[in-house]
Amino acid sequence: MSTRAFAAHSATTPLAPFSFARREPLATDVQIEILYCGVCHSDLHQARNEWSEFAGTAYPCVPGHEIVGRVTKVGKDVTKFKAGDFAAVGCMVDSCRTCPSCTRGLEQYCTHFPTFTYNAPDKHSGGVTFGGYSESIVVDEAFTLKVSDKANLAAVAPLLCAGITTYSPLRHWGAGPGKKVGIVGLGGLGHMGVKFARAFGAHVVLFTTSPNKIEDGKRLGAHEVVVSKNAADMAKHASSFDFVLDAVSAEHDINAYLSLLKLDGTLCLVGAPEKPLPVAAFNLLLPRRQFAGSGIGGIAETQEMLDFCAERGITSDVELIPIQKINEAYDRLLKGDVKYRFVIDMASLKQAA
Repeated sequence: MSTRAFAAHSATTPLAPFSFARREPLATDVQIEILYCGVCHSDLHQARNEWSEFAGTAYPCVPGHEIVGRVTKVGKDVTKFKAGDFAAVGCMVDSCRTCPSCTRGLEQYCTHFPTFTYNAPDKHSGGVTFGGYSESIVVDEAFTLKVSDKANLAAVAPLLCAGITTYSPLRHWGAGPGKKVGIVGLGGLGHMGVKFARAFGAHVVLFTTSPNKIEDGKRLGAHEVVVSKNAADMAKHASSFDFVLDAVSAEHDINAYLSLLKLDGTLCLVGAPEKPLPVAAFNLLLPRRQFAGSGIGGIAETQEMLDFCAERGITSDVELIPIQKINEAYDRLLKGDVKYRFVIDMASLKQAA
């Protein structure tokens, strides 16, 4: 099935129109017309091959793993979806399904590595997977998610990565009533972290380098906003946090945030800086602090998150763009010039040729 898309053809050239073949739906597959696709910072990293040591980019690369659309066809054995339903696809389209992680519903930590939505070995085509900057996608129903028909679909799209990436660690480390939780960075991830931590009932403190984000941080749900460049204000919070979620993808001083943790507190990194972050050993040893990481969520938890958001009316703050502005959006993303997630209106792909 010929499919129109936008792709990166090298690390240094702009994304441009591209066509490729999607498979016809197999017995347990769901075919989805993509209506909206969020733009994640990892899309930019992959398109520009900035994670070459972890996952070198295979070109052409069609990014996109925050996908919401309408089901157009299902395989004969599909039971959870029918044509006309709204559906979503996140960062994974498959896994081994048999390892200890997969059998616990933690497919994102598949021992044999999950099949990511793009730039991963495709078990069906023998090539690589192509993502959501395209007009349609075909995914096994086991990795397809249900979306409320009452939701703002464009604003739901970023929940498939930015949402679950922050929801999962906040749930895992028990952010809730009686807990003091810090969120570092008010970007695509951070703004969802603030919303979730507040919804879970924690006392939420946002840390930002930008004084002009104070008002917005409080609007999104933070009880307090601290400008991290102010040493005196940072010192007021020393050794007081149960949990800090660090959502910054740029180089920054991780030790400044580790020092905010109380005894047995945890700092969890969900941003992915390009270079390693130096950690001072005694920042961990003496107060028995924990420095952790977390990656997205399993399929069951992602569905739980989507249902939670539908019940609470939680969505991402988005700026809708046509696919023709994707390269401009990447440039703006690098400058932090978005509140707080770009989402592509895929109807624009019809005018892209």
